[in-house]
Parts: sequence; structure tokens; C-alpha cells
Amino acid sequence: MTRLKHEVTALLQRIADGDRGAGDELLPMVYAELRRLAQGHFHAPAGAAQTLQPTALVHEVYVKLLGAAPREFENHEHFLAVAASAMRTILVDHARARRAAKRGGDADRVPLDAVLVPFESSALDVLALDEALVRLGRVSAQAARVVELRFFGGLEQTDVARVLGVSVSAIERDWRTARAWLRRELGAGAEDRA
Repeated sequence: MTRLKHEVTALLQRIADGDRGAGDELLPMVYAELRRLAQGHFHAPAGAAQTLQPTALVHEVYVKLLGAAPREFENHEHFLAVAASAMRTILVDHARARRAAKRGGDADRVPLDAVLVPFESSALDVLALDEALVRLGRVSAQAARVVELRFFGGLEQTDVARVLGVSVSAIERDWRTARAWLRRELGAGAEDRA
């Protein structure tokens, strides 16, 4: 475990023990990492309007994770896994609000291969991806979680394996399966909407 991961894990334990000041120490340590994850979702094509910025997303995630009732985290990877879930929720809620504001207007579609390579494009239809992940979760909860942790959390396969308590080969298998499943699901959905 790197020194930073060890220090983050120690601060998370202090937060769990009720040390509110540890949260102030934690933010500078994880901010760059959370910002990098958030920034990956905001590489919109020229002319695309973004009303939620990476900094706002990071702050929303941080408040959600360590707000009034801080959660307990086992370690650095667990913190990032929960941050990934929070990022997904915030992005989906934001996309729903934008879509409702547009009275049902559709978001621009992007090729699925661009969606499945973490952070290459944020012009993706976050709602379609979220709906597909919900459907995937009914088939394989672990495969859906792997996608969430890799795409929204930016975790490497070894970190995902550690968070989920399974082997790296199981994560690799779930990642391949999920990518193929999502290609089929989102590809079919895009054809149905065309």
C-alpha cells in the first residue's frame, strides 16, 4: 500500500472514530484523485452545454460521503468505490433534471466503445448507461458493480478485486462480459431510438 493510501485509510478511521477535523485533512489528500475522476466525465464536445462542472461534482460527492453523518470506510479503495457510486447517482440525477427541463429532449449519442473506455467521453447518455447498468445488475450484480467502479470510480482491476473481495481473474471475466453485454444493450437501444 502506498504511503498516500495508508494515510487516507488512517484518516478514514479517525473520521469513523468521530474526529471531525480528520475530514478537513482528508479533502486535500483525495481532492486531486476525485477531481481527476470527475474531470473524466466532462470532456464534452465543443458546443455542448455543461451545467454541472467537475469541481461542483467533487464537492457534492465529498459532502455526500462526509457530510452530517460520515460513513465508515474500510480503506482508500473502499472510499473510492463509494465515491464512484455517489458520482454515478449525482450524474444520473443531474441528467434526469436536465432531461426533464428540456421536456424530454434526447442527449447526444456516442459510440459505445467510447463509453466503455473510462473517461474518454462525457457526451454519453448517462441515463441510458444507468438504465443498462440496472438491467445488467439483474443478470449479474457483480458485473454491474465492476463497470460502476471502473467507469465512475476509475479503479484499476486490482483495486476493484480488492474492493469486491474476489480475484483479479474474476474481475477481468466480469469486465469482458459486462462490456459485451452493454455493447449489445446500448447498441440495440440506440437502434430502437433511431
